[in-house]
Amino acid sequence: MTLAIGTTATRAPSRKFQVYTSKHLDGLLARAGLAERERLAARAVATVLPFRTNNYVVDELIDWDAAPDDPIYRLTFPQEDMLPEDEVKHLADLLRHEAPLAEQNRAANRVRARLNPHPAGQLQLNVPSHDDEQLAGVQHKYDETVLFFPKQGQTCHAYCTYCFRWAQFIGEPDLKMAGEDVDRLRDYLLKHPRVTSVLFTGGDPMIMTAHVLRRYIEPLLELDQIESIRIGTKSLAYWPYKFTTDNDADETLRLFSDVVSSGRNLAFMAHFSHPRELELPIVGEAVRRIRETGAVIRTQAPLIRSINDDPALWESMWRTQTAMGMVPYYMFVERDTGPQDYFAVPLARAYDIFRTAYQNVSGLARTVRGPSMSATPGKVCVDGVVELFGEQVFALRLLQARNAELVGKPFYAKYDPTAVWVDDLKPAFADQFPFDSSQ
Repeated sequence: MTLAIGTTATRAPSRKFQVYTSKHLDGLLARAGLAERERLAARAVATVLPFRTNNYVVDELIDWDAAPDDPIYRLTFPQEDMLPEDEVKHLADLLRHEAPLAEQNRAANRVRARLNPHPAGQLQLNVPSHDDEQLAGVQHKYDETVLFFPKQGQTCHAYCTYCFRWAQFIGEPDLKMAGEDVDRLRDYLLKHPRVTSVLFTGGDPMIMTAHVLRRYIEPLLELDQIESIRIGTKSLAYWPYKFTTDNDADETLRLFSDVVSSGRNLAFMAHFSHPRELELPIVGEAVRRIRETGAVIRTQAPLIRSINDDPALWESMWRTQTAMGMVPYYMFVERDTGPQDYFAVPLARAYDIFRTAYQNVSGLARTVRGPSMSATPGKVCVDGVVELFGEQVFALRLLQARNAELVGKPFYAKYDPTAVWVDDLKPAFADQFPFDSSQ
């Protein structure tokens, strides 16, 4: 496919990226109308869960007249009730009394330790070995797919408050997944010919320059076994200028075109959490330019209480995404990490939200799957709430599994209106779940 780069008259004006971090937080919280005590509590939460945003999110996406209840504000700014009151009070006291940074970090780390920083066995079960050494920055959970965490891509244009990868951003080397040895990755792939897809993830790979990203992707195009390259990213929502007016926008799109020209499927896995992230014309322009390379944009996001727990929002997102030429892919369940208690939606309600939105969109948008839990055994999907043998149960299915023989296998769990994760469920009509003896 030939890509006409830089020829359109509708290119948006250039914009310089400006990042906001914890040192800017108090002023931004004041803009949201928070009193001094509330600002201190939110800053205390930010000592545990990382904060980062940018001028596009702040100036274009947040409705400051509606803050702190605005959904994009809640999506990107810490709230004091994301952590237990006693922990927030202790951390706030340390900030108020200007305790030494080392003491603040120790207190924050104690809180982080109980937040399950790497869920679903990411470090214990997913990191493979090559030549008797662990492969840094690589995860291999499913036979056909390998995840790679490029070292230079382990941050984001802005952080989501619900992010299950928050441990990547807190500066603790033992918790961070990152790699840069593409040769070792290629050698590992060659020894595992069942791998057909490599997913670049993070952080956000699109924080990298086009030159660096090419350095990681191009060597993989020499492997006949690789059928698809995937890029997991929030950049379309948080910094669409990456594909329109950034200095390396055209070079980035040339790389995408080169991947497609090599005969591979380039799947751009775009995270959209709220319809507002799709509204600005710059997003449509970025989507159009990416699609012109031949890449396929698939969309996904978790269901998050107080941000998008409304079927009308998902219906709007899926319809808009389909109209823009994107493919709705996943509705995820908030993972069992970080402030899960704050953001989680019960599985029964999650299914109702999914089904209500799903029944109101056309067949083209019904490519979406969910609500899906990315759990230790695999992606567990809630297919419904049904009555069998006089008992109300969840109908579940593994869309993807650590044990490939279990993919697509239906099973049942006792109905529990309060359950928010697979670990909260008990088997129905069996002594154990299908994966209990195999994970």
